[in-house]
Amino acid sequence: MAREVVQTEKAPKAIGPYSQAIKVDCGKMIFCSGQIPLDPQTGAMIEGDVAAQTRRVMENLRAVLEAAGAGFEHVVRCNIFLADMNDFAVVNEVYGQYFPKDPPSRATVQVARLPKDARVEIDCIAVLPG
Repeated sequence: MAREVVQTEKAPKAIGPYSQAIKVDCGKMIFCSGQIPLDPQTGAMIEGDVAAQTRRVMENLRAVLEAAGAGFEHVVRCNIFLADMNDFAVVNEVYGQYFPKDPPSRATVQVARLPKDARVEIDCIAVLPG
């Protein structure tokens, strides 16, 4: 199995021992690490409410997917981690804008704490055709 690390400057650098994504040559699957609302230029948390944080997370995921030759239309699975389940409706609204047709399978859970005290983190798995 061929394994390729995907790295782009258009998304924040990893802040721990993980890759932005791993692309494998077994059905062309892409496993994207969880993204938090870091500004890819500064590496700092963005300002704003959970809606703004969710948009930044999704744009970070878009950048990683694009670096791997994919887009949101290739995503088959997401996991959403929330610091507060009361944010579910707002996060769901923003997230849904990125999957207007045939959204992927998903799990959403509340966690005790996220890196850098983010309010939302999302990871995904994508599969390229062929």
